[in-house]
Amino acid sequence: MPDPSAYHEIIITGFGGQGIILAGNILGKAAALYEKKHASLIQSYGPEARGGACAAQVVVAEEKIEYPYVENPVILVCMSQEGFDKNIGRLLAGGTLFADSGLVRIDHSLMPRGVTPYTLAATEMAEQMGVKMMANIIMLGFMAAVTGLVTYDALREAVASSVPKGTEEKNLAGLERGYQCGSDQKTQGKTAQ
Repeated sequence: MPDPSAYHEIIITGFGGQGIILAGNILGKAAALYEKKHASLIQSYGPEARGGACAAQVVVAEEKIEYPYVENPVILVCMSQEGFDKNIGRLLAGGTLFADSGLVRIDHSLMPRGVTPYTLAATEMAEQMGVKMMANIIMLGFMAAVTGLVTYDALREAVASSVPKGTEEKNLAGLERGYQCGSDQKTQGKTAQ
């Protein structure tokens, strides 16, 4: 069994059209290309292209990854209610939950023991910033700031090289906003607005 402090299993979940797979790709790229860690990404989609359930399973490790599928997620990022309902039981006791407060109602009775929940109105923030489609980037920045899984600089490089051309500036502004909210909430551990 790998050292848990150097081996992280993450599930990012939501619905098609939210950029869930892109968020997983950016996280893996930040870890592997810009921090020289090991990373893997497994993606799954519902039958519909948009609106159906989708998930990105990401493993980030200091050592070689022997098995790319997430079995014991320590971090769960939920951008939809269905994603929360389907995956909350998989989160390890003592893990960390991130949820878009405008889209996910957290049922604390379903959460494993010792889970720390963080909520952020990422979709609402993205709408206020003029691009609803960057809620995934805002949430990714928020998660990274709270967990320290990857550095801001690595994430910034990965975002800039991954988002569609012409959208870099807006996405980087969204990343910065999410990261700042995460930095502000890191010690408080609950909700950001």
